[in-house]
Amino acid sequence: MSSNFRLASLVFLVALLSSVSVGAQGFKWWQNDRYRSELGLTADQSRRLEEIFQSTAPTLRTQKKAFDTAEAEVENGNDSAVMEQVLNVEAARAELNKTRALMLLRMRRALTTDQWLKLGAMHQADERERKQSQQHQLDERKHSQQRGSGK
Repeated sequence: MSSNFRLASLVFLVALLSSVSVGAQGFKWWQNDRYRSELGLTADQSRRLEEIFQSTAPTLRTQKKAFDTAEAEVENGNDSAVMEQVLNVEAARAELNKTRALMLLRMRRALTTDQWLKLGAMHQADERERKQSQQHQLDERKHSQQRGSGK
């Protein structure tokens, strides 16, 4: 495998991890008709991706619960107590992200190079569309509020 491809894969993996919130496990894109069609996923690949997800999901749920619990425990107090709580939150976040990264790496290995690159492009396009939709909704609310206040 070329070093350029490895670097591109790593960059995409990091981007994918950072673009999805800690709590979001995403959706099962390997079961989505559009993704399966555009990526050319075989039935065996979809099955394998589901197996990878199902084998990782219990650990992700447990780690997400630990993260949420640690985050909820951060309270006002003296600086050293708060810092200890923050360190617990960050440790829980790191464990969750490591598990997700390993799952994504295993999923990456179930795909061809072309499928992986297409998946990255589709994910980026979906993110742009989601952000544009959110911005449109915010703009609509602003306009509605301005009309409601007589401006």
